[in-house]
Amino acid sequence: MDAEELIRPGLAAMEGYAAIEPIEVLEERVGKRIVKLDGNENPYACSPKVYQALADYSYYHIYPDPSQGVLREALEQYTGLGREHIVCGNGSDEIIDLVLRLFLRHGDEVINCPPTFGMYPFCTGVCGGELVDVPRKENFGIDVSAVREALSDRTKVILVASPNNPTGNTVSEREVMELVDMGRIVVVDEAYFEFSNMTVGEFVPQHQNLVVLRTFSKWAGLAGLRVGYGICPTEIAKYLLKLKPPYNVNVAAEVAVLASLADLDYLRANTAKITAERERLFAKLNELEWLRPYPSEANFILCSIRSRSGDSGGSPAKRVWHRLSAAGIFVRYYNSPRLEDCLRISVGRPEDTDVLIEALKGMG
Repeated sequence: MDAEELIRPGLAAMEGYAAIEPIEVLEERVGKRIVKLDGNENPYACSPKVYQALADYSYYHIYPDPSQGVLREALEQYTGLGREHIVCGNGSDEIIDLVLRLFLRHGDEVINCPPTFGMYPFCTGVCGGELVDVPRKENFGIDVSAVREALSDRTKVILVASPNNPTGNTVSEREVMELVDMGRIVVVDEAYFEFSNMTVGEFVPQHQNLVVLRTFSKWAGLAGLRVGYGICPTEIAKYLLKLKPPYNVNVAAEVAVLASLADLDYLRANTAKITAERERLFAKLNELEWLRPYPSEANFILCSIRSRSGDSGGSPAKRVWHRLSAAGIFVRYYNSPRLEDCLRISVGRPEDTDVLIEALKGMG
């Protein structure tokens, strides 16, 4: 028997998600401590209360609550929206997958607005959907008119990130409502909400086709524990709770979230440090004539790299990326349309910014 003959058509040829490498792999490669600015992780890590709560917890041998009762109650307090609207997942990536599995039949269409988060095409392909790309405008804004023109009888879901990864810009409330009025499921991914404080989550109870995603990976420093959530209309939430794996959020992640929500002042102070450093990093990058940073409402900055005299073909961004990597400074390079000349730089601590800028100045 040839197992490949039994694989669902389309999956074998599908490209996998281009994930970043973990810090221990990168440090082993370069043989020294690195400056990691490629994953949009929180450089201040999680709340100290998380470490203590994980150490004190006694029930790792017991399965987690499949109904996520305590977790959803805590998120009700944090979001101000009833727990009947909340579904938790193994990162917000899992909620993307669950929503698409819920609504897509084979061949149904998902509208994607590139350049944007690579998990959208990945999850669409895994779920058997057809991706319809509606490119963003020159300023990376959503082209609402083009989205409307791209609608067909097979369009089921519209995916939008705000702030958008990797461009850092937000989508306005008016634009989201225009999308909602198109009568499809609109998923607004607010993974970086805590850095922008712009949300459409409050409108979910009034719209049966609006889903908002959040995560604890960025602002709360829990990327390694993988926990996110969706704010959904109650009917969609009921179906997602039925569709999800019963124990999809592990007990360590739940303990960490509860401890994080009990230490909001600490986490918000760290978020304020990151947004302040974002502005300093932007100003420093803007001083380099061969580099153009784009304004950001997230915890990263996208930069386009201009060709300079003496450059010998190929992508200037890729050359800079290689030189930074060799120096132990890791940023994100995209080999994709509209981003081939760009690097995305996560906001680190002030000392990380200083090391990065000195390295870039040496390339001028």
